[in-house]
Amino acid sequence: MDEPDRTLGAVGPRLKHLRLRRDITLTDLAAETGISASTLSRLEAGLRRPTLEQLLPLARVHGVTLDELVGAPPTGDPRINLRPITCSDGSVILPLTRRPGGIQAYKYVLPASADDREPDLRTHEGYDWVYVLNGTLRLVLGEHNLVLTPGEAAEFDTRTPHWFGATSSGPVEFLSLIGKQGERAHVRAAPKPDQPRTR
Repeated sequence: MDEPDRTLGAVGPRLKHLRLRRDITLTDLAAETGISASTLSRLEAGLRRPTLEQLLPLARVHGVTLDELVGAPPTGDPRINLRPITCSDGSVILPLTRRPGGIQAYKYVLPASADDREPDLRTHEGYDWVYVLNGTLRLVLGEHNLVLTPGEAAEFDTRTPHWFGATSSGPVEFLSLIGKQGERAHVRAAPKPDQPRTR
């Protein structure tokens, strides 16, 4: 086998691992991707070579990059080719910045979770700003139990006990900007109509 065949041949086990990690059936995955359950089964078993049209929706619904899905080696500038971090609970963290100090940006993909899951509250120095991209985010912040949907954001002092989780409705993707204590993301808004613009 040549290199492309070996690379594509290894995709099947990765696809099966990602699906089982999310604890969903082939039928559920077929509904999410628009790819038939029988085709998905053949892809996982290595009986069919995947096409780009199949890999793109599979990478999207599993919350991974195409490179991770096909096991491609890192290439290019390592400052911008940041690799996802897969955690034992099935969540994936993708660093979006790599610079010392200042505000750090991350994309989180959390798998579906029970709505009554007991949160493991944490505290640390810093300030956090989160923005939900897809799915529903459960944010426990001190005594507050918040549910954020796509387009909604929250900001808080991370010395407040906090925890993030998905809900039973499915996985959630969100962005997180984390800065040192007292360092916040600055939002620039347009001036009110009756206020002169500064130069």
